[in-house]
Amino acid sequence: MTIVAIREKLSNYMKIADDKKVKAMYALLKEDIKLEERISIEQYNNEIAEAEAEYKRGEFISHEEMIQKIKQW
Repeated sequence: MTIVAIREKLSNYMKIADDKKVKAMYALLKEDIKLEERISIEQYNNEIAEAEAEYKRGEFISHEEMIQKIKQW
């Protein structure tokens, strides 16, 4: 079956499925939907600039320090 046919079948099924099944399908797909949400280039650049500023202020943990923290978990 082609992907187009699968999409069509799913679309038709979702129109007639009971609420419980629709919610279950949504829960299954919700995480993938979140992954597809994109940020703007401006937001991306702002986040990079903030990360660089934190680094310059010394607000970071070395790899060795993180290894020690993980061992305490």
